[in-house]
Amino acid sequence: MAIHKKEAFGAAEQELAAMAKALSHPARVAILKELARRQSCVCGEIVEVMPLAQSTVSQHLKELLSAGLIKGTVDGVKSCYCINPAAFQRLESILTAFVSNTKEQCC
Repeated sequence: MAIHKKEAFGAAEQELAAMAKALSHPARVAILKELARRQSCVCGEIVEVMPLAQSTVSQHLKELLSAGLIKGTVDGVKSCYCINPAAFQRLESILTAFVSNTKEQCC
């Protein structure tokens, strides 16, 4: 039985890759910066400060939510989002471990 190639890697590698993928778009980075700047749950205001269509912002929020970098609640047509501090602490921990293992000089 074949396995997905992703499953051949450990949980830490998969977790870092998922977060890195979510961070790989400048619009998502801008959204995270805006959420961090406000330090509170933000509802429809994200669309107002982004140079993107509402549907595009919603898709980016969905990706950030899926990666666990933000938390959100949906109440009918109203959605509110905020930074997930635990996810950023985990990301910092994973990146610190990753970087500390790459300090060896090559060649």
